[in-house]
Amino acid sequence: MPTPVVLCKQPWIAVKGALSIEVAAELNEVMDRDKFDRYLPRKKRKELLSALVQESIFIEVSERIQACRDPKEDKFLELAVSSQAACIVSSDDDLLVLNPFLGIPIMKPSEFLSWVTV
Repeated sequence: MPTPVVLCKQPWIAVKGALSIEVAAELNEVMDRDKFDRYLPRKKRKELLSALVQESIFIEVSERIQACRDPKEDKFLELAVSSQAACIVSSDDDLLVLNPFLGIPIMKPSEFLSWVTV
């Protein structure tokens, strides 16, 4: 079964997830933002990121993609294609508008939860 790639608004890769160096770097930067302090203390966010990195499969991106209207999001498409992802999960409209991308479904988190619990 392909490795699922799960992306949310500021994309998180989860389930038996895949990470690339570029995606891991962005996750590190995003998780360090002050705006998330009200949800989870910084120390806990760092612990969560560390656990995520340990549990994920690191993928070397094999293909550069320029398909998203927001070029910063292309790294998630590259990871999905390179990891032969089962799906991309995101709340980001720049990614959702591409559904499906090269045969990979792109769905909102609520759709993903329904998809995995069926």
